Amino acid sequence: MKTSRPWLGTQASLLIASLTLACSGPADTAEPIHESAVRTAPENVAIATVAGGCFWCMEPPFEKLDGVISVVSGYTGGTEVDPSYKQVSSGNTSHTEAVKITYDPAVIGYHQLLRVFWKSFDPTDATGQFGDRGSQYRPAIFVHDDYQRQVAEASLAALKSTGIFDEIATEIVPSSVFYPAEGYHQDYYKKNPTHYYAYRRGSGRTGFLERTWQDVDLPPTLGFVKPPQPALQQHLDELQYQVTQHDGTERPYANTYWDHKGVGIYVDIVSGEPLFTSTDKFKSGTGWPSFTQPLAEDALAEDTDYKIGVPRTEIRSKLADSHLGHVFSDGPAPTGLRYCMNSASLRFVSKKQMEPLGYGEWMASLP
Repeated sequence: MKTSRPWLGTQASLLIASLTLACSGPADTAEPIHESAVRTAPENVAIATVAGGCFWCMEPPFEKLDGVISVVSGYTGGTEVDPSYKQVSSGNTSHTEAVKITYDPAVIGYHQLLRVFWKSFDPTDATGQFGDRGSQYRPAIFVHDDYQRQVAEASLAALKSTGIFDEIATEIVPSSVFYPAEGYHQDYYKKNPTHYYAYRRGSGRTGFLERTWQDVDLPPTLGFVKPPQPALQQHLDELQYQVTQHDGTERPYANTYWDHKGVGIYVDIVSGEPLFTSTDKFKSGTGWPSFTQPLAEDALAEDTDYKIGVPRTEIRSKLADSHLGHVFSDGPAPTGLRYCMNSASLRFVSKKQMEPLGYGEWMASLP
């Protein structure tokens, strides 16, 4: 299905006008910012900045994701210092409404954030978004370094290749100073849910997203580009880096998933590519997470190593080429195989997180 930008119908326009449902709130105020979903920050965090129209609507998709520490609405991309909402929304500045996402790159990848981003707005409309018109509502990805630019360009190209949209007008531009918006704008959808959801529906955003994505989806690895080694060293802890990049082995029983019993799937910690389901996990008595089979026949790559003097079948991820572990022929039914993996190479995605992150097609295999 190809989707182009819908013009608002008369009914929607009247609804917006009658309810004064613009992306606006009370007069500018010195109310302090209350960042939502602020979780304990890990040692290494990263920043992503994106714009998709009214920032009220761009907070919720990211705040519900594991690995996202905070989402802040604000203004960026312009030259004016410390602009107010009144100034930006009038269109008299060069700024854009945007959100700044602080996240843990060891839990969620930049490419996964962009996948969620593409599904949150209309990427074909460069002159505004839905009921909000003007360059202050233009869509954009504000990249913070060369790696983010590579991923953003790959993600954009991958989206184009799906044929979902006739054209894509979203810009990829260098990041600049980000100015947090006034306090009443932060978490607006939580503070004023009635007004927020009426605005979201009346503007046309809700209907557009439902029509566009009801029969199609984007893969969880959309736009993945393997980070350079310095970035991997920064984003992974020492053990994760040693295991995935240098074929290391973690200690048995002293790892995250050896006795983990959650319902969901296990993915590559570097790329997010799906590898195993909790349904196929079993207690092997070895002290490492073990599975009877991969999530799909083509999910893994195999190699032979002789590191301990005898040949073993090494298991690697296909996309990121991460070392995962080994497979042995001493497992239980139905396969007789034991995929002995390193927790350090894996990330668990709970069942409730699978749909938002693009793993919905595998939910049917779970209880």
